[in-house]
Amino acid sequence: MKLYILTISTFLSLSFSISEKIHIYSDNQEDFANIPVEDLSFTARVAGIDNDGDPIILLHGFPETSRMWKDLIKLLDNSNFKVVAPDQRGYSPKARPTDIDSYKIDLLAKDIINIADMFEFESFHLVGHDWGSAVGWYIASKYPDRLLSWSALSVPHMDAFIDAMEHDKIQKKKSRYISFFNTLFLPEIYFKIFGYINLKRLWTNSSKDEINDYIKVFKQKNALKASLNWYRANLVKKDERIGKINISTLMIYGINDMAVGQIAVDNTELYINGSYTLIKIDSGHWLIQESFDEVSKYIIEHIKSKD
Repeated sequence: MKLYILTISTFLSLSFSISEKIHIYSDNQEDFANIPVEDLSFTARVAGIDNDGDPIILLHGFPETSRMWKDLIKLLDNSNFKVVAPDQRGYSPKARPTDIDSYKIDLLAKDIINIADMFEFESFHLVGHDWGSAVGWYIASKYPDRLLSWSALSVPHMDAFIDAMEHDKIQKKKSRYISFFNTLFLPEIYFKIFGYINLKRLWTNSSKDEINDYIKVFKQKNALKASLNWYRANLVKKDERIGKINISTLMIYGINDMAVGQIAVDNTELYINGSYTLIKIDSGHWLIQESFDEVSKYIIEHIKSKD
């Protein structure tokens, strides 16, 4: 592991500055940052910090980390964007509170705003998948002035999703696992037994290298519990709503998604006042791994249309 040094001349060339508290380093041909936020410290993959393009923040879901974005990070860097992909609360070793309430979505969203503030991103493009999409929808609702664009992968507007969980038979069936995840202790045991075999079975389209990176994280103390606390802290009160979205939004959905039905996806447009593009592709839930070329093309086109 070697230190990634930003020279004075590099800083002078930047159109923004980053906090001197952020520690940026290189490891195995990737750049990372340790980002202190209040009493926590987040690990993030970063790239193109000295690029001239807009900032982009990428949000992973469950059970993944910033590792899911590795190929997209390279692509965005080559397209001259500044890229930050944090391991979110519970996934970063030094940002892993033990209590369930610490994983409520307002705190998860504020983490991302705080990270953007540390990099001094006044505004940025946001891309999220799975739980990262849920956090992104919340940010788009509560912090619209901070976003240049919003791209949601797999998970639709949360109000539409919650309505579908209550009223749509297909979504009810697809969401049965959530009740199990909301129980204490048992999901952790289920995923850990026999060398994490049940967790590994979820990564149907990930490479061995990617899976190994994930397992390293979930073997850390309380990491699996923390990631499941996202479910336990949210999706409990069905009357919670985030309301209309006024940000330019892209929604990408795989028609073979095992966790999300089409009703909520189709109804998402009812909750968006700004420009909205829905793209359905022949893919499953793991869009980046299954359909990288197609998905990355749509994301970059959407982002560039807002430059």
